[in-house]
Amino acid sequence: MFYLDNSATTKVRPEVLRTFTEASENFFANPASLHRLGNEAEDLLEEARQLTGRLLGMEHIIFTSGGTEANNLAITGTARELKGRGKHIISSPTEHPSVLNTLAELEKEGFDVTLLPVGADGKVSPEDLRKQLRKDTILVTIMHVNNETGTVQPIAELARILQESRAYFHVDAVQSAGRMPLDFGMKPDLLTVSAHKLHGVKGSGVLAFNRAELRPILHGGGQEGGYRSGTVSVPHAASFAKALRLMIPNPEWGEWNRELRGFFKGYRDVRILSPEDGAPYILCGAVRGIKGEVLISALQEHGVIISTSSACSSKKQQTSHVLEAIGVEDSFIKGVFRISFGGMTSGEDIQAFKKAFHESYRLIKGETAR
Repeated sequence: MFYLDNSATTKVRPEVLRTFTEASENFFANPASLHRLGNEAEDLLEEARQLTGRLLGMEHIIFTSGGTEANNLAITGTARELKGRGKHIISSPTEHPSVLNTLAELEKEGFDVTLLPVGADGKVSPEDLRKQLRKDTILVTIMHVNNETGTVQPIAELARILQESRAYFHVDAVQSAGRMPLDFGMKPDLLTVSAHKLHGVKGSGVLAFNRAELRPILHGGGQEGGYRSGTVSVPHAASFAKALRLMIPNPEWGEWNRELRGFFKGYRDVRILSPEDGAPYILCGAVRGIKGEVLISALQEHGVIISTSSACSSKKQQTSHVLEAIGVEDSFIKGVFRISFGGMTSGEDIQAFKKAFHESYRLIKGETAR
């Protein structure tokens, strides 16, 4: 099998799995317990918290069940805590559903949401942000790297503009942490990361922050500084920190991206949708006149695994909101595919994809289609 769907999820590294298993076996006690075993579990939890904070360059770490919960806590928690100051939130139309659907729920509570327009490259304009800021703006939430197209938002410029505002800045870094530098110059206030995009264990995530005013969305025993109640899973925390530490950007990602862009130029009905300056490990394209699911199925027959666009919506048979926002033509929008590299991707995977794509394309479109 040649796996090229790492933006959907990644295979757990053996070292990370060992950390999870060993922590489950040896540090199984509740870290809130007062006995020795509880203290040992708490020590490992805090060690994982400190390592995660150092790696992300953030002061405070809240362990969550994943990116979706972390996004919900960052957005809903901030909005409800600060609603006495204002009810205006700014975001973009290409955010992950865990952001857009959370904002839609907040609108039902009376919050006012502004979605900044994006260009054909999927980027928001810093000047548009400046124009939309109001005295009652309490939160701006913009993702770093888009999960479908690989568009990289100008986070540093947005952060500089927000220095002039009282609004908090939340960045969904699920698709970038560990794979791209998070050195934005000026750090966002809140940052979301998920382990299963980093060859970690599913069910692990963090909300990291330097400053925050959050109202909890889960209520119970007041764990995680009162921000996230529930017995903390020490194995998930320890394995998260291990996965983040081991995730190193691969310079070959850019080489493979350029190689595939050149490869696709030989096919007249293929268009690349990812911007040239996008994340090197995500390449989104489309084939005119066929459905993406047909291509994915044909490639799978050759042992090659890619996806249509986002795994979060691919089985719902809905047109991607991201592709609609960037203005992809109707003749291409149904034929979208996404290739995404991870820490275990090899050159063999790329060559296997090229061979499988050529044979599948020829079969679907006909011998003379290239």
